[in-house]
Amino acid sequence: MYFKSKDIQMYYEKYGNGNDIMLILPGWGETRKTFNKIIEYYKNIYTIYIMDYPGFGNTKFPSRDLTIYDYALLIKEFMISEKISNPVLLAHSFGGRIAIILTGYFNIKIEKMILMDIAGIRRKSIKRWLKQKIYKFRKKCNVFLPKRFRKNYLKRLKNKYGSTDYNSLRKNMIKTFTNVINEDLRKYVNKISSEVLLIWGMRDIDTPLKDGYFFNKKIKDSALIIFPYGTHFTYLEYHIQILSIIDCFVNNT
Repeated sequence: MYFKSKDIQMYYEKYGNGNDIMLILPGWGETRKTFNKIIEYYKNIYTIYIMDYPGFGNTKFPSRDLTIYDYALLIKEFMISEKISNPVLLAHSFGGRIAIILTGYFNIKIEKMILMDIAGIRRKSIKRWLKQKIYKFRKKCNVFLPKRFRKNYLKRLKNKYGSTDYNSLRKNMIKTFTNVINEDLRKYVNKISSEVLLIWGMRDIDTPLKDGYFFNKKIKDSALIIFPYGTHFTYLEYHIQILSIIDCFVNNT
């Protein structure tokens, strides 16, 4: 299914028919496929919405540069169109940036949010952070390939990201990514009134644990769960444990 806003046709999928709604905001470069296990677990309980952002999956990138506010406005308009009111919001990494703006800038009411290894604090080195992020994510995708292709795939990744060139994104998206990373969202964090569950990997080098501590300190009604051996993708590495934690959080048990 598609939702149209100006020059963007955003692809999204809808699962289940529960009375309560779960809105999933993926990370940068991720698509709905990354959250299959979470969707399968909750689709008989919630009505779930998940989308492909512009430039990823089935959503084409427009012929203009975007900012994080453009992404957040797109999701806001989508929520209005689909009559999504007060959902359980689950976000990872870049999706957390959108969640911060939705609640801390647009003041959209969201009672409960699960924010996993989220971004939002400006990094000092954009180029280095970008290289690490794309490399780590694509390395994770290796497990979905046939075994006979994995070794060569990893070799090509190392060759590509071992250089100083960070132009691994399509050229028409580099300015947009720079816009997103340069926007420091700390100014909105203390305006978040939602009940927030923060989930973090202690070994996360993309959004380090100190960011998790910052969000936990600034968001009044928040709790921080740390996985000692988790990386930036705790929701993939510990999905069984995380689903149990989310259950307790949303059910107040």
